[in-house]
Amino acid sequence: MDKLRVDIWLWATRQLKSRSLATSAARAGHVRINGEPAKASAPVRVGDEVRLRIQGFDRILRVLDLPPKRLGAPAAQQCYQDLTPPRPRYIPVAVRDKGAGRPTKKERRQLEALRGEEWARDRRR
Repeated sequence: MDKLRVDIWLWATRQLKSRSLATSAARAGHVRINGEPAKASAPVRVGDEVRLRIQGFDRILRVLDLPPKRLGAPAAQQCYQDLTPPRPRYIPVAVRDKGAGRPTKKERRQLEALRGEEWARDRRR
């Protein structure tokens, strides 16, 4: 087998609890293969890089094997290499002064520039 649907691969390697959750994640745009947004039926091959957004963080996985069925946890870990950088211990939360009201258009653009281009693009979907 040289390719496998990405939703099946995510489910078989225990990244998500059910195949329907994997399909929903792909539909919502939380799955990327080699940097490109992927549908649930997109094929994944050995050597591909799969990015999965879970709980606001990206998991970066390199595909090492394509399992024919769902595997136990130790065997599933042999099917991918986790390239995810460690999560920060503390995530600073932006706080706006009480009574400042809504941000103006100029302030909003400055915030989007500060957060990065990818964040702004994802928010517009």
